[in-house]
Amino acid sequence: MSETAPAAPGLLTHAAVMTGRSLRISRRNLDAVLTAMTLPVMMMLVFVYFFGGAIETGTAYDSYVMYVVPGVLLLCVGFGSANTAMAVSEDMKGGVIDRFRTLDVGGTPVLAGHVLASTVRNLVSTTLVFGVALAIGFRPAATPGGWFALAGVLLAYVVALSWFAAALGLLARSPEAAGGFTFFMSFLPYPSSAFVPVDSMPGWLHGFADHQPVTPAIESLRGLLLDRPVGGAPWIALAWAAGILAVAIGLSGVLFRLRTR
Repeated sequence: MSETAPAAPGLLTHAAVMTGRSLRISRRNLDAVLTAMTLPVMMMLVFVYFFGGAIETGTAYDSYVMYVVPGVLLLCVGFGSANTAMAVSEDMKGGVIDRFRTLDVGGTPVLAGHVLASTVRNLVSTTLVFGVALAIGFRPAATPGGWFALAGVLLAYVVALSWFAAALGLLARSPEAAGGFTFFMSFLPYPSSAFVPVDSMPGWLHGFADHQPVTPAIESLRGLLLDRPVGGAPWIALAWAAGILAVAIGLSGVLFRLRTR
């Protein structure tokens, strides 16, 4: 009797293996990982202790740390995405993709592995930032439902921006260029309501600050963390995240095929 050949590994199995590979690579590049994790903490400490006393956010907030923490949480995502872009670019440059293709591993599992590993790293970084925020006086008042909604919005942005960073890694011709491309994602929290109210900015900047992807996410996180009305901000934030994710997946598919012809 002939034995039945074992089934070939599926897409999810390949993605899980690639995620483990990306996490092991992260362990070998601890300097870059630690920089991405500690830089947002340092930024938060700088804004709270150096600039916080001079920044007026309105009477609704007891202290500046209560205002700034949600913005720093989004800042973590931008810093963490740089590692994803550089890791994808390194794969494309090093020729390992050709080896994966001989093993019948397609582009989607490889990129999904980088994105899932980035999600894990970002969650660790976010936890670190939140822990330091609690130590310096941040006191959230979120309800159980608020915590659930907050986690959904934050996770949506982590996945969307990580996948977009993977697409940038495919677009760049070197890891250094990939890191440079992600600067624009890291910059987005600054012209938003992350560190100062939009109303305090020059009038010509209001339109961009109010209608860019990061602002509704920050307003959602701030309102949910402090148990204040958020209106439609979470839905707008999720719509932005869904749009970014859709564009990133489509773009990465096209770029991967072009790079591996």
